[in-house]
Amino acid sequence: MVRLPFRFRYEPGNDILTGQAGLGVVGQILSRLPFGKRVQTSKVPGAEHPDISHRDVVVAYLGLLAQGKNDFDHIEAFRKDRFFKTALDLEQVPSSPTLRQRLDQAAANESTVRWGQALNDSSDELLQRYAHLEPIQIGQRQYIPLDMDVSPMDNSKTKKEGVSRTYKGCDGFAPNFAYLGHEGYALAVEFREGKQHCQKGTPAFLAECLKRAQRILPKNPENLEIPETEMAATLLVRLDSGNDSADNIDTCHAAKADFLIKRNLRRERLEDWLALAKTEGTAESLRKGKTLYRGTTMRAPKAGHALERIVYEVVERTSTADGQLLLLPQIDVATYWTSLPDEPAKVLPWYPDHGTMEQYHSEYKTDLDLERLPSGKFATNRLILQMALLVFNVLRVIGQATLADASVPLRTKVQRRRLRTIIQNLVLCAAKLVRHGRTVRVRYARTNPWGDVIGHLYTAFADT
Repeated sequence: MVRLPFRFRYEPGNDILTGQAGLGVVGQILSRLPFGKRVQTSKVPGAEHPDISHRDVVVAYLGLLAQGKNDFDHIEAFRKDRFFKTALDLEQVPSSPTLRQRLDQAAANESTVRWGQALNDSSDELLQRYAHLEPIQIGQRQYIPLDMDVSPMDNSKTKKEGVSRTYKGCDGFAPNFAYLGHEGYALAVEFREGKQHCQKGTPAFLAECLKRAQRILPKNPENLEIPETEMAATLLVRLDSGNDSADNIDTCHAAKADFLIKRNLRRERLEDWLALAKTEGTAESLRKGKTLYRGTTMRAPKAGHALERIVYEVVERTSTADGQLLLLPQIDVATYWTSLPDEPAKVLPWYPDHGTMEQYHSEYKTDLDLERLPSGKFATNRLILQMALLVFNVLRVIGQATLADASVPLRTKVQRRRLRTIIQNLVLCAAKLVRHGRTVRVRYARTNPWGDVIGHLYTAFADT
């Protein structure tokens, strides 16, 4: 048997090393948000005089989420990590039992403690301060999309409170997510049991989202007459057919927000829509045997309701792409409630972008590792999702800030960076902590091109 030579010798040293150098940027942003003071001064029943402050508990868990870790036990690896403590400005790093117990206590008394509200308010302030929302242009007006959708979380084979059968056919939860802008900022999340129908509670959640979004968007100066083409962007609510409801339409009208909501055809006959399209719509031949019709009509969402505008798209196929004739025409119909005044050809292309939400859901579930939530208690998992909302936006803000940094070693032009890219390349960056006199330096490998990016971001957020 040939013995291989030892190429390395592994041994502990006295150097202070870290594998999470990018947490300094995360901590820099978190330190500028108001949730810390509000959490610190709250009175949590059962923890009136804690050895470890409420702020340290919350920020320590946010530090875990920023690395894509959700399990409480992961905090044990950072109990003696000096960089983790310094980067997040912690007096003490809590133990796993303390972390679990304190979150349980706060979540169980959320009506009086209001940690979730503090986190949501800080998320809104974060977006107001750092988020650059690029509007989309439809006709002569600009819009900021507000997308909402339910995304089931598979928690099969667990006995967690609230786990039940979802419409995807798995056991888990069915939270409702709202995102602002095509950059993919998380606006709000409503935690729900798996069996809850997607429309139940949606009008109230939508009203809350509209109120928060309108606080975030820049306002037009008061008492000034501004040309319509120069006005600040308006919210455009996009919902899928599961939320085809007159209540949602009324909520949008009340908030003076425009909407584009896919209709549920229910028992409507496709042949009737084709006849209407041929009579009143405009036709476009896509190929021989395939015709596209677009048009508008007015209908009431329910009995006694005012008429609302519908834009529709009907495709009639009389032959296949290879020229084979069909015995009966194949008809595809898509209809949408909308308040947009533009012609269908300008409105309809903006609905498919609503499907980009699936990428944002994936970032929640995969990049932040929140598919299977860590607690067995429903209230605690709801609080954890609200904490994740803030971390999601912190990482998104960091990612968007890298788009304008010429030192980023990625040359592909993108609209946003996935959270996984930020976590792997920025947050989980190896470095050495050096103290000399009164100066603390974080030294990264000379060959690591992301080190310069971290330094630029840390300085940039320190100045804002």
